[in-house]
Amino acid sequence: MTTELLLLAWTLVLALVQVTLPAVLRNRETGMEYNASPRDEPGPPVGVVTGRLRRAQANLFETLPLFAAAVLIAHVAGREGALTLWGAWLFLGARLVYLPLYAFGIPYLRSLAWLVSVGGLVLILLAVLRPA
Repeated sequence: MTTELLLLAWTLVLALVQVTLPAVLRNRETGMEYNASPRDEPGPPVGVVTGRLRRAQANLFETLPLFAAAVLIAHVAGREGALTLWGAWLFLGARLVYLPLYAFGIPYLRSLAWLVSVGGLVLILLAVLRPA
């Protein structure tokens, strides 16, 4: 397995973490009984950190399909190299940094982390789209 595919797999692990974290916090806010119910009523307001974690999750899920597709296209096309390796590392590393920055409400650095992750995605796309 290539490093890029391994980094994609670890990004999927991060996605599972980002599904679990807000769910656990929301369960603490609502209680097990509400969580096990059909949730016909809205429940108590979402906490600040829970809301941030939900938004961070949604943000990851906006770019994750693009990252996965780019890594898979590069792999199938045999275009892996320095650009895809750097791009995959930048994407995952920046997404790992982005999560706590968002959870703790740190502005600007969070946006910078997002830009770095998109830059990683762009590097992979450059490798895929460059002339042969």
